[in-house]
Amino acid sequence: MFTSFREPGQDGLHLLYSYDGYHWTDIPGSFLTPTAGGKIMRDPSIQQGPDGTFHLVWTSAWKGDRGFGYASSKDLIHWSEERYIPVMEHEPTAVNVWAPELCYDDENRQFLIIWSTTVPNRFPKGAEEEHNNHRLYYTTTRDFVSFSPAKLFFDPGYSVIDGTVVKTGNHRYVLVVKDNTRPERDLKVAFSDHAIGPFQTFSAPFTDKLTEGPSVAKVGREWLIYYDNYGMHRYGATKTIDFRSFTDISAKVSLPAGHKHGTIFTTKKKVLKRLLAQT
Repeated sequence: MFTSFREPGQDGLHLLYSYDGYHWTDIPGSFLTPTAGGKIMRDPSIQQGPDGTFHLVWTSAWKGDRGFGYASSKDLIHWSEERYIPVMEHEPTAVNVWAPELCYDDENRQFLIIWSTTVPNRFPKGAEEEHNNHRLYYTTTRDFVSFSPAKLFFDPGYSVIDGTVVKTGNHRYVLVVKDNTRPERDLKVAFSDHAIGPFQTFSAPFTDKLTEGPSVAKVGREWLIYYDNYGMHRYGATKTIDFRSFTDISAKVSLPAGHKHGTIFTTKKKVLKRLLAQT
């Protein structure tokens, strides 16, 4: 399954499905209309917990919100009441909370949520306008009721957004992230022994410039990284075994028109069957 949204982000959660990880089909309709925060839904991220519950977080406003939206479901059809999680409320000058991304940290039995925020004049001024000088932050939770205080997650010394954490083995994690500086605006990776970092050995870019929104899926022995190639007005993809060498496979994948980036997760066929029955 691939979470998705449609511009301008007001009609809510869209879902795609695939049996091979390469060819994706849209499930018609929206499965949750946003009501939390600024009442939009961008960058939807879903992870299924050990008890089978699907947890969803999303960007709830372009600017002004210092939190993100949250809801849960057992079947991706019937959803809990939406809640606004004010993770950056303690930072009164914070400009935004963008692209919250869920990762289940099974080694610590908790969910990790990372996002990007600009706090003006907090970090050395870069090439970007000060209200676009992002860093990654994080919180952890076991129950989505209580959350740890937000902390700085990743600061490579310049603006970064759209981070996603992938577990590749025991005590082996990869952070795929967008270098958001004006000369770059492309995707890179960093590595850590722990889900919450610190992440190091930042790589060279492995995508074209003007790319963002990485989504990662494991297909066989390979990792597929989908991304929004907004400079080319299309979706792109690359594959890797080790996150050190990459092969572009954009010509081999297919996605429906209008798809905007979310996250990829696996689920049982009976869940998909019920979703399709709703259309």
